Amino acid sequence: MTMTVYGIPNCTSVKKARSWLDAQGMTHVFHDFKKQGVPPERLDAWLQAVGWERLINRQGTSWRQLPPGEQAKLTGAAGARALALAQPSLIKRPVIEWPDGRITVAFTPEQW
Repeated sequence: MTMTVYGIPNCTSVKKARSWLDAQGMTHVFHDFKKQGVPPERLDAWLQAVGWERLINRQGTSWRQLPPGEQAKLTGAAGARALALAQPSLIKRPVIEWPDGRITVAFTPEQW
């Protein structure tokens, strides 16, 4: 299995993670949410593995820019899924699918 890094190329956390992986000699494929979208079947796996509370970034600019009515839709996994598909920038980045099957969210080299 190939390691896949999901995110947005100009995101600081994604840049740091990709640089860290390169420095460790860990090859990876990059999936750009802006160009390729969020793969629905992978989103389901992420929600199951890490939970919607961890996957959706409610601290960032994208969340703060959402109208209150849209924010109110985030009441569980189904709402998180719909929001993530419509607004990929709400997903905490990077999401990494490791060769061993693990799924991690955010740049946390001490846990990698």
